[in-house]
Amino acid sequence: MLADITGWISALILILTISRQVYTQWRTRSTAGVSRWLFVGQLAASAGFVVYSFLVENWVFVATNTFLLLTAVVGQLIYLSNKRREARLGAGVGARKTEPA
Repeated sequence: MLADITGWISALILILTISRQVYTQWRTRSTAGVSRWLFVGQLAASAGFVVYSFLVENWVFVATNTFLLLTAVVGQLIYLSNKRREARLGAGVGARKTEPA
């Protein structure tokens, strides 16, 4: 029982931490300080951990890693969207600088 409670509390802390990063990236519409590999690595690791946790029948980690897998997908989509937005804004700024006054 104590092991499960410890696992669920630790899972909640991890989920809140990762979710906060995704929320901040969404709110600021920026990729500043975020590695392009953060969510790719998280996606791969979480997928592996979901399978592993299922195989060893550890339901705390099945639930946690499933949620983290979904968070990685959302985070990656937000990251790519922000990158496209930054590229459009950067191209627009550069185009305006080269136009005659």
